[in-house]
Amino acid sequence: MSLSAIVSQYINYKQSMGMRFHTEARTLKSFCKAMGDVGIAEVQPDKVQAFLAGTGPITRFWHRKHEALRGFYRFAIARSYGAVSPLPSRAPQPPHAFVPYIFSYEELRRLLDTAASSASHWRSHIQPHTCRMLILLLYGAGLRISEALSLTLGDVNLTGGILTIRESKFYKTRLVPIGPDLTRALTSYATKRAMDHPATPEARLLVSRTGTPVTRQTAENTFGRLRVRAGVLRHDGARYQPRLHDLRHSFAVHRVVSWYRQGADVQRLLPKLATYLGHVHIAATQRYLTLTPELLKEASQRFEHYAGEGRHE
Repeated sequence: MSLSAIVSQYINYKQSMGMRFHTEARTLKSFCKAMGDVGIAEVQPDKVQAFLAGTGPITRFWHRKHEALRGFYRFAIARSYGAVSPLPSRAPQPPHAFVPYIFSYEELRRLLDTAASSASHWRSHIQPHTCRMLILLLYGAGLRISEALSLTLGDVNLTGGILTIRESKFYKTRLVPIGPDLTRALTSYATKRAMDHPATPEARLLVSRTGTPVTRQTAENTFGRLRVRAGVLRHDGARYQPRLHDLRHSFAVHRVVSWYRQGADVQRLLPKLATYLGHVHIAATQRYLTLTPELLKEASQRFEHYAGEGRHE
């Protein structure tokens, strides 16, 4: 049986179980292209190794490709399409885990203040108020970039202060309550938007100067220029500069820091934060909570408080 036919069967099987499997499907289709029109038994280990290695230094992408191929070969061998896996028995050490950037409140203020002048630059396809609204949605509501860009006017309930996030990362729809400040900002934005573009319930909330939906590439390119002009730069030697998605990480970290300062039961509240963010498992939320000095300080103070109480029992 051909490699490509089994790959197609495997992708269909995964997606029939409710998984998006888009990234893995692209990886497996690239694998088929690299191996050529061959049967599964004809795949050579050296060609598999070359596919995994790609060009340049080893990155986490090596491990993502390896994981996709490992799942595929488990599927194929279990169904007797193949006898052995050509994957290497030993994997290289993964690089250091990526550390998201947590914006300070001062940096967030600078980004918002700079948004108007940066967005009005001739290279930008996004109007100033749209650029600012995107930042507020990602930070103020903790949305994923794709979720913010997919919002329609009908998804925004300004009266109730609720956003409807439809079929997000895990094919789930959720309701996201928003505070009065973000509701006011959305109301102001909707008024300005209606002056230039049609305001039907099906229309996208965030649109370009020409009225077309804002694409992820346009949003990230605009944010890259904005970040430089606002002087929000990374100086810790990390490989990546602050990203749009880091606004969502910052929302989660700042929320937990606030809970610590209020003396709240953080462990009890974490599942609620996970639900708000649209995470299926709380472990995904915990990965968002990068130990910034501020968060570490609050956690340490909480520990010292409990330890102190224990000494007096």
